[in-house]
Amino acid sequence: MLKSDLINILVAKRGVTQKQAEATVETIFESMKDALCRGENIEIRGLGAFHVKNYQGYQGRNPKTGQVIPVKPKRGLLFRTGKELRDRVNRPAPLQAQTDLPPSEFKGSSGTGTL
Repeated sequence: MLKSDLINILVAKRGVTQKQAEATVETIFESMKDALCRGENIEIRGLGAFHVKNYQGYQGRNPKTGQVIPVKPKRGLLFRTGKELRDRVNRPAPLQAQTDLPPSEFKGSSGTGTL
């Protein structure tokens, strides 16, 4: 899903204009980015949480030459899904419609999956 898909869904479900939907989505994402850059965590109930993790600097090694290289401290971003989303994603998918041909007959001579 792309940001434009989110905007289109907002237009369709809420009846707002394209410009209003774009501004809304952009405001939400900018607010999230700003909070994460400040080192704040973001928790969205039912979806999950973004966490900023601080990593210490350390002495690394160039695998090719074996030379010791200092690695600067940095921050990373982690996303942990909420229980509700995790359960929903892991729910068994509904059965798909059966096709007339077995999967092996869909492959072309090159085995690329084309007819």
